[in-house]
Amino acid sequence: MANNPGIGKKVMATVTGVKGKCSAGHKPGESFEISCHDPNGLCGYFYHDIFPSLSTFQFGGNLPWWKGDTIEVQCPDSYNLVTLKLERSDRA
Repeated sequence: MANNPGIGKKVMATVTGVKGKCSAGHKPGESFEISCHDPNGLCGYFYHDIFPSLSTFQFGGNLPWWKGDTIEVQCPDSYNLVTLKLERSDRA
């Protein structure tokens, strides 16, 4: 298994909503660290879908519609939609 080198910002993911039933078992309130090197249990479909945004976010970039150090991302399954809040911070 690859090591997480701990580069870039620390990104914490919190499940803020689940519409329907998540096939990967994600539940509201679940929180975990995520990075470009480690999905840390996030559903593979979801991880694949958000990876471009995650890499921009983790390494300090911004998109015009992002405000501050918190963004919201949604899983590609619109019938069983999982929503994540991603929060970045400097590593301690």
